[in-house]
Amino acid sequence: MNWDEIFAAATPELYLAFAGLIAVVLGAVLRERFATVSIKAGALILLGACALSLFNIEGGVAFNGLWETDRFTNLAKAVCYFCAGVALLIAEPYLVKERLIRYEYALLVIFASLGMGITLSANDLMTLYLGIETLSLSSYVLAAFNRDSQRSSEAGLKYFVLGALASGLILYGSSLVYGFSGSTNYDAIAQAEFGIGLVFGLVLLITGLAFKVSAAPLHVWTPDVYEGAPTPVVAFFASAPKLASMVVFATILFEAFGNAIDQWQDVILIISGASMLIGAFGALRQTNLKRLFAYSSIGNMGYALIALAAGEDIGGPALLVYMVIYALSQLGIFGVLLSMRRRGGMVEDISELSGLSSTMPWLAVCMTALVFSVAGIPPLGGFFGKLVVFQAGVEAGLWPIVIIGVIASVVSLGYYLRIIMIMWGGDKLAPFENMSGTVGITVSAATILAFPVFTVVIGWMMSLAGGSFSLG
Repeated sequence: MNWDEIFAAATPELYLAFAGLIAVVLGAVLRERFATVSIKAGALILLGACALSLFNIEGGVAFNGLWETDRFTNLAKAVCYFCAGVALLIAEPYLVKERLIRYEYALLVIFASLGMGITLSANDLMTLYLGIETLSLSSYVLAAFNRDSQRSSEAGLKYFVLGALASGLILYGSSLVYGFSGSTNYDAIAQAEFGIGLVFGLVLLITGLAFKVSAAPLHVWTPDVYEGAPTPVVAFFASAPKLASMVVFATILFEAFGNAIDQWQDVILIISGASMLIGAFGALRQTNLKRLFAYSSIGNMGYALIALAAGEDIGGPALLVYMVIYALSQLGIFGVLLSMRRRGGMVEDISELSGLSSTMPWLAVCMTALVFSVAGIPPLGGFFGKLVVFQAGVEAGLWPIVIIGVIASVVSLGYYLRIIMIMWGGDKLAPFENMSGTVGITVSAATILAFPVFTVVIGWMMSLAGGSFSLG
């Protein structure tokens, strides 16, 4: 075993595993005394993992080819760990107010992040499944973390049952791929003759992975889980795991089945079109903010799939840029929502945002910019994300799906503008309780301030990930 290779390729994950196990021991010994510091400690651990991913950005191969990292995956891991750390910080006021401040919350986020790192580093279907289950099992418990809430328990149960089905599909698809290729290693699968057996295995893998990214028609769990899970858990789900799952989706198709793009491209295009349309039209009738953003996430995964269908050279860098901007925008949106609370509980209905510009104008500005970013309004970051995705589709000759994407974007403005109109034009309601939402507001403000420099950041990320796009 070459420890130099292992540390070069897997330092962030080894660090997370070690820190998580130490935190388990501390939690078992200190119990409630550790709960008060677990959130901040967990956030520092995750931000440390982010720094380690950037420090070892060149990556390497370890564990006899089961594990492989490069600039693309390390950049994705760094953003995932950053989003997870910030999601922990903005969760603390909510957890204190709802009397849910337990050290297990930080541990679950750490181990879920470890699962994301394993999936992103996987170069073998066995490693992939190990990472998926590490992420999934932690996520099921997080969704049901408020065990005294019927909605939260129901969300966790639905997520578990349907997630177990998706994991089974991935496992069965992996077994078929192994049976007909003779290996579970991505490189070996890419060299195998692509026959009918591999087609069935690939279809099952795509089906299971589509569930993980909440792409249509495997999206049905998303609105219910978003609505029922605690709001800070949704902030985590909507950012880091979404980014990790989509990058893993791309890695499998590009690395293991890149030579068979003609076989899976049409399937991805169908899933992409269905996701964009279902997300756009499904959100129009929603009044619950979390359900609305659940349908928004379904639609946004459809946009990301356009880049996936464009292939590795054209679509890979565009996919990473789009998902990074989307994850940061979602983190900011839920940071704003977590800064607002009335006596009846957290703000969830769109009508409760009425007159926000009068009572909390800075929050209204933050929310407006972030919603417009997700909608793709220039010059905010989401516009550049959609631009590079659509450009990837055009360069790959995928004009029909790009046209569907543009139509879906126009339709989605209907529910995004409804949020803005209620915030700025609705009647002034009772003031919100003080949620000590300094972190949430700061994150939102920092995200907005970062948008003007996204053109520079996009160029840097493209070159780092190995792509070249023109924003002109």
